[in-house]
Amino acid sequence: MHTPLHLRTSAAAMIGMPVKNAHGGVLGKVRDLAVDPAKDTNHVAGFVLRRAGKERAPGWVSIESLERTQAGDLRLRPGAEVRPVATDHEYLLLDRDLLDQQIIDVHGHKVVRVNDVDLAWEGENGHAPLRLRIAEVEVGLRGALRRLMKGLPRPLASLSEQAAARIIPWEFVDLIERDPARRVRLKIEQNRLAKMHPADIADILEELAPAEREAIFASLDEEVAAEALEEVDPKLQKALLEGLDSERVAEIVEEMDPGAAADLLAELPDERSEAILEEMEPEEREEVEGLLEFSDRSAAGSMTTDFVSVHLNATVEQAVEALRGFEGDADTVTEVYLVDDDDRLKGVVTLPRLLLASRDTLLQGLAETYIVSSGLHARDKAVAELFDKYNLRSLPVLDDEGKIAGVIHAEQVITQLREE
Repeated sequence: MHTPLHLRTSAAAMIGMPVKNAHGGVLGKVRDLAVDPAKDTNHVAGFVLRRAGKERAPGWVSIESLERTQAGDLRLRPGAEVRPVATDHEYLLLDRDLLDQQIIDVHGHKVVRVNDVDLAWEGENGHAPLRLRIAEVEVGLRGALRRLMKGLPRPLASLSEQAAARIIPWEFVDLIERDPARRVRLKIEQNRLAKMHPADIADILEELAPAEREAIFASLDEEVAAEALEEVDPKLQKALLEGLDSERVAEIVEEMDPGAAADLLAELPDERSEAILEEMEPEEREEVEGLLEFSDRSAAGSMTTDFVSVHLNATVEQAVEALRGFEGDADTVTEVYLVDDDDRLKGVVTLPRLLLASRDTLLQGLAETYIVSSGLHARDKAVAELFDKYNLRSLPVLDDEGKIAGVIHAEQVITQLREE
């Protein structure tokens, strides 16, 4: 909606503006702009005033009690008065709670700082009550310069409007409720959040201040929280989990890759780790506990127990059914493993070969001519050399009986190499 220039203003421009009585006397100056989230999140409800004269207590005037003169001055309507600020009411104050605070730019997948809030006057025809609509949040240079140049002569101050504007529509801004103070963020609906890459969510969490970070993480569902948690470093992982009870952490850990879950729990104090394990479902707990027995610098310490295996006499159709029933992260699956009656590894079939074959084809005929594997206790350096030598996408890890204990994916090797 286009708003004429003379009806536009901003929070920075309003703060310090005098409010006058019907005779032109100054009653006080705008100290802050208040929004009543319970009633209307799109309009300013009123102003908190720094009163003129000897009155020390801040005053309150509602927007409906004001009128604007042709010169742009604010005056109280006849019969209206400055009232005490209601202490029992939860207002969002634009200066206190929004300006200079961090919010999430959902579209840019990053954290930005609020420099100003753009406003638009409504109800100027003299019949409808005066209203002040919140249009957008300024996160670019224009808002910063506008505040920096406030109070300078108009020709100089107007230079700020020539700067590039970076704005976020107000309808994307929502409250994060937390104690002891409130902050704001861009509203991230679950369906939109689910479409964001976990690495982008992790970047956002890393940029936020601790309290905002914890509030955002606590709002995520278990699956999204698990994916994001796998993308952040161990120090931040522990910080994100500190404010959550063991039951909630267990729900998140159960959604993680077992190898990543074991790495996470290994970094926590034993008492905390044991409390989380006790809250987990028996099957998931057993998987993670088994991985905790191995060094994180060994093949077993880097592997996941989520993989797809079928009998070596299976057909393509049976392999596809196994893939459909796979409950792990399907994006990590690059091969199907063939095992005998004793679950020993006998072959590897890549997904491209599987997809190009007819449904009744026996998998044995599609298997690679050689099998590259690792033992449980192979060091991470030896594992990396195997990936490099054979250009692997994944590597099966075998126990002493030749059974598949787990699989290492290339991304785990890359992460380890980056850490070194």
